[in-house]
Formats: sequence, C-alpha cells, structure tokens
Amino acid sequence: MLSVSELSIERYFERVFEPVSFSVEAGSLLLVTGANGCGKTTLLRVLAGLLDASEGTLNCSQRPLYCGHDPAIKDDLSVEENIHFTMRFMGARDTEGDEDRLQTIIARIGLAAVVRQQGRTLSAGQRKRCSLSRLLFCDESLWLLDEPYSNLDREGIVMLDDVIRAHLDAGGACVMTTHGSLRPEGFELQECALRSGREQPAGAWS
Repeated sequence: MLSVSELSIERYFERVFEPVSFSVEAGSLLLVTGANGCGKTTLLRVLAGLLDASEGTLNCSQRPLYCGHDPAIKDDLSVEENIHFTMRFMGARDTEGDEDRLQTIIARIGLAAVVRQQGRTLSAGQRKRCSLSRLLFCDESLWLLDEPYSNLDREGIVMLDDVIRAHLDAGGACVMTTHGSLRPEGFELQECALRSGREQPAGAWS
C-alpha cells in the first residue's frame, strides 16, 4: 500500500530527518516516533503529497487521508454542523439514512452531549474528537494520523484505538506519529524512529 526508500527532505539546505525506509501493507500499523522537532509531521506531509521529498523514493497505491495537528473545526458551526459539513466536503452523498448515520457517528465519538454547541465553545479534547470523526465516514484505506492521541482523555484514547483496530481488520492501514507514552495499545506494529538530520552543536545533548 505504501513504501519508501531512503526518503528525506531538506529545509534551508539541511536534512530535516535522516533518510528512512519502510513499507506499510494492508492491515498494518506503522508508528513514527522521535524527539520534538525531528520531522515527524514533515514526514507525514511528504507521505500525504503536501511536500516533495528531496531524496529517495515514495510509492503509494492509495490516496491517503491525512489528519494533522489542526482539527479544522469551524468555530461558528455546531458539532453536528461541523461533521455534516466535513462529510459533504469529503464527498459523502446525501442519502435517506444520512441523518441516522450522522447521529451514530456523533455518539460513537462521544460528543452527543455537546452536539448543539459551537466549535468555539469546545474543549481541546472535544475539538480533537470532532476532527477524528472523519475516520468514521472516509473511504480512504491509508490513514496518516499526526499525534492523534493528543488532548484525548483515557476514554477518547480507547475509542480511537477501537476505530483504528476496526480499520485495520477491514484491510486498511495506518501511519501514526506519537511522542512520549501516548502509544496504541494491543496492536502488532512496526516502529520507525526518526532522527533529526540537523547537525548538533558541539556539547549538545545526544
């Protein structure tokens, strides 16, 4: 589904991260780890086609779904309106059962209690859940998720793990960045540890 070989990108004539090679097959999860600033988000943006690699090769048989740090929530729309707008924007067609599907998604992501609230009134965790709702109606088989656990409480993390597990069981694949102890639990996964490509000054911590 996705393979890269000796892939890297330059910024200001320096590598953002050391070249990486990996492949992601249907039903598999790749976890990208590394220190802050080592290029995890940049790597995902290259995989999504938003940035061009400076070296190496990238082969992707699927159009990926990219979920970045920005939740892309419209402050003046309610939770329900935000999700409905995103469904239409991503190409979901209006059907007779759409309203039931919308309410099922809202309940699944745990936002039924705030369904009428405007985006500007939501907590960071609620905004994250609203953003992640697109995972429940997208058609893309390859997901690129940038630190999807950030701002989620324990219940939200369990919910996200269940959504990812169902996606993998259905033959999808996922590349996820994470930091610290926020890692998917109960998954067989590959890990790609990024190393910054920037030269460290003398005496810097390794």
